[in-house]
Amino acid sequence: MKKLILYILLAVIAYLAYIAVSLALTPPVSDLADKTFSTTIQVRDWHGDFHPFVVGPKNRYWTPSSRIPAEMKWAVILAEDSNFYKHEGFDVKAIKNAIKYDLEKKSLKRGASTITQQTAKNLFLSREKTITRKLKEIYLAWRMEQELTKGRIIELYLNVVELGPMVHGIGHGSRYYFGKPASALTPRECAFLAAMLPGPRLAYNPYRNLGKVLKRSDMILRLMRQKGVLDESEYQAAMVSELNIAGLQRKVDQSEKQPPVFSAPSSAQQIAPEPPGIAPPPAAETGQSAAGGNGGDETAAPPAPAPAPTTEYIPPEKQ
Repeated sequence: MKKLILYILLAVIAYLAYIAVSLALTPPVSDLADKTFSTTIQVRDWHGDFHPFVVGPKNRYWTPSSRIPAEMKWAVILAEDSNFYKHEGFDVKAIKNAIKYDLEKKSLKRGASTITQQTAKNLFLSREKTITRKLKEIYLAWRMEQELTKGRIIELYLNVVELGPMVHGIGHGSRYYFGKPASALTPRECAFLAAMLPGPRLAYNPYRNLGKVLKRSDMILRLMRQKGVLDESEYQAAMVSELNIAGLQRKVDQSEKQPPVFSAPSSAQQIAPEPPGIAPPPAAETGQSAAGGNGGDETAAPPAPAPAPTTEYIPPEKQ
């Protein structure tokens, strides 16, 4: 019995040492705090092939936080991680519920990943569903919360998240689906893109399950109304608005055959400037002014929504 316990202990130590070494070889999280920092990661297309993807301002579709509508940020937060401004990178209660569910189903289907964990996975890890990857993901998410502001994390998340076949990031997604920059997205369009996030390849692929995506986007709009992100008139207008996404199936087919190039454009290829009149959110990330630290416009949290008449909602002060 003593030998068995010793072998188990040695196996655990070796396993933890392996995780520690692999994490030590991961690029430093602190580099992401620099808003001018760009790096290249590998993303997998819908055929399983890998392609380089630029993360940072060198990506032609990169959209700084100040140009992402507050409605887009809140749509994602309310739908994907309602405790985003409360947790330190991972949600213990959600993880416990996920473990219980996976044990009952004898699978690893439910991950309980926060937005920070998803960002860590997208930037540093693979998509494999293993305990090892999950442990690495939790640790990296915790490190990101120590090094980065919440606003910077949501900015990174929205710029790398998958929204279609080789369509990554809100800047590319908004132009791909709606032919406009992210700063011009309407609340309905924000909810539509956020609705795709759980499974843009299959379950929430708008070309296969448009009704399912629209139904979830309606749910997201209701959440935005309940939490005061939208007032009643904005909510009603969003609910009756129609999305112009007809005829884009051929775009999907073309994108799968010829993945887009993500290198920085030349001066002759520069994207037209964002339309005027889109005010950036206030620099309220950590109590710092826009002149210093990480509390500037480009990493600030979206403006705190005003409480709806029927629901009291006070966004957490700690951001």
